[in-house]
Amino acid sequence: MDYNALQTEQVNKSSLHIDEMSTIDMVRLINEEDKKVAFAVAEAADSLAEAIDLTAARLGKGGRLFYVGAGTSGRLGVLDASECPPTYGTPYEMVQGLIAGGRDAAFRAAEGAEDNAEAMVAQLKEQGFCEKDVCVAISASGSAPCVHGSLEYARSIGALAISVQCNKNSTAIPLSDVAIVAEVGPEVINGSTRMKAGTATKLILNTLSTGVMVRLGRVKGNQMVYMRPTNKKLLDRAIRIVMTQTGKDHDACKAALEKADGDITTAIAYLA
Repeated sequence: MDYNALQTEQVNKSSLHIDEMSTIDMVRLINEEDKKVAFAVAEAADSLAEAIDLTAARLGKGGRLFYVGAGTSGRLGVLDASECPPTYGTPYEMVQGLIAGGRDAAFRAAEGAEDNAEAMVAQLKEQGFCEKDVCVAISASGSAPCVHGSLEYARSIGALAISVQCNKNSTAIPLSDVAIVAEVGPEVINGSTRMKAGTATKLILNTLSTGVMVRLGRVKGNQMVYMRPTNKKLLDRAIRIVMTQTGKDHDACKAALEKADGDITTAIAYLA
């Protein structure tokens, strides 16, 4: 693997002397580089849309979505997966995040785990990963062996294999059914892909999971009608959602939610 050919490993000429800059100039430089991220993600719109439709079709038939990755990429997958149940009321098994090195690697760096393809595949097998499921393999460089192994395994059993990367010459692309590429360019700190590449990955995963949940009917209008109102703020939001959907007043909607044990869709049905 020629790592020097990867955009994520190139030296950013704009930040060559960042260690000599004033703090305000450093902040402005990082912000200028960050501005490039959304445009890079926009270039991936077609592949993102394809990934959403194919994933939603699988999940609609009982399949599950698994994010896999190492380091920052793995942590972002775990983050996105963990936010689906409270936001969209999904079962915890529907969207899962697996990180190279296991659960502890989400909190303590286990960089060597990236090179262990067998261990990542073993995690998928432990969860009963099968042909109905979707593997979204995340790697800023697209070169992580754990990602390659996951994609190869997914395709070998007939599961959907999607890759997310920030290099157009990623070696994960030929292993993918759908390849999502956001080439953000060299990082401000050489090779620190938790920065622009990490931000691009977060945007991509936000769009992917949101799009899938919209397609699965977990959103009505632009409201999260399957949200779980587990604290005061969310309960207030739930009341306002029921008010918007039914046109009823605050007290009626609050009472309906209480009767429905906090289930927003049931509360709406009571007032329909």
